[in-house]
Amino acid sequence: MQRTIFTEEHEQFRKMVRDFIEREVAPHREEWDEAGHPPREFFHRLGELGILGVQVPEEYGGGGESSFKYNTIVFEEVSRAGVSFGAYTVHTCLILPYLLEYATEEQKKRWLPGFADGSIMTAIAMTEPGTGSDLANIATSAKLSEDGTHYIVNGAKTFITGGATADLVLTVCRTSPFDPENRRGGLSIIAVPTASEGFAVGRKLDKIGLHAQDTAELSYTDVKVPVENLLGEEGKGFEYLTHNLPQERISIALNQVGFAEAAIAHAIAYTKERKVFGKPVASFQNTKFVLAECSAETQAARVYVDHCLELLDRRELTVADAARAKLFCTEVAGRVIDKCLQLHGGYGYITEYPIARLYADTRVTRIYGGTSEVMKTIISKDLGL
Repeated sequence: MQRTIFTEEHEQFRKMVRDFIEREVAPHREEWDEAGHPPREFFHRLGELGILGVQVPEEYGGGGESSFKYNTIVFEEVSRAGVSFGAYTVHTCLILPYLLEYATEEQKKRWLPGFADGSIMTAIAMTEPGTGSDLANIATSAKLSEDGTHYIVNGAKTFITGGATADLVLTVCRTSPFDPENRRGGLSIIAVPTASEGFAVGRKLDKIGLHAQDTAELSYTDVKVPVENLLGEEGKGFEYLTHNLPQERISIALNQVGFAEAAIAHAIAYTKERKVFGKPVASFQNTKFVLAECSAETQAARVYVDHCLELLDRRELTVADAARAKLFCTEVAGRVIDKCLQLHGGYGYITEYPIARLYADTRVTRIYGGTSEVMKTIISKDLGL
């Protein structure tokens, strides 16, 4: 399918990313899966290549690009190659908007150069053992010290992507008591250095898929954090989280269309080579029809998500439209990858085959970033229902 959203400069960036993956990432896929995350040097290398800091302003050591299309190219190339960039997406696509929008000039000077060169890796801690999609229920507390110089943070977080490898964790805390009349009030975002006394990484969670992307439990026990690490204004955390949801959700949608495209490519290659009853599997009408269905759905998702990408770059992507994109693209990817695995027969269930890894990796996308059910709720409200 012909696409018109990328320029020659974008394609040069794509070639650089593809070459880097082939030389320095693909040979280590199994090793990083077993370790649970890429080595620290990998993130430094992403920094050297300018991949981490594409959207960081030039004055802080970044590339100064405003477009999200460079991030999209990384998603597509990672999906195509069947590799993992670890917590790259969280670092560059989820965290950076918070820092650019709400950090003070002093905070930007302190954090963004390291963000761009890979010496300061970041994560965001929202989910708690008793709080999933209902963020207004967050219980982790941050109380101001008597002298007003520090917050004292106590609580626990779970399902934190990049939590085990981060240097700085944007932690959603309750800075004022819970008010049942205003459940979303009293939340703030505090940047907690992981070297702080009382901060600890707990279990590294053993997941079905995404094995090279660490997911951890975090605990905070009387962690002292300077008041200078408050992001934005106290009590506006929920508002900030809502503001940044469209980019988070379109990131997931873009990633999943790349997964679906990769699954189709794997299924075509496999069915052309695999023979049944003396004929290639690809020669049977059922195979052709299944792949035709997959192609039609995936191309529809691609056109839609490319349109949403343009809206994002123009800062016109709404929360409801991002929810539509996430719902549609993750559901399409789930269906397409399942059908493509079926065409592999028993080999589709063997993890040495890329389709098996895609199947395992894609399932969580209908859960994280807001479940499909939450997306439907947002869309129905937008319809006035």
